Amino acid sequence: MVRAIILVKSPKKLIAARLRKISEISDSFPVSGQFDAVAIISVNELSEIKDITTTIQLISGVERTETMIEVQ
Repeated sequence: MVRAIILVKSPKKLIAARLRKISEISDSFPVSGQFDAVAIISVNELSEIKDITTTIQLISGVERTETMIEVQ
């Protein structure tokens, strides 16, 4: 199992709620600071993270993302 956190920059106020609609995202919430929302994911293969990130980047209003993968 590979876990990751995806930081999302978007001026849209409800971006965290839109992220929660993506089935692979286990949790999402708004944050203050340089980014506007966090998405937490767990996948079986590292390669799946790119697909989820691409899906997030296609959401209207998403300006950029940054992904942090858990290191064990």
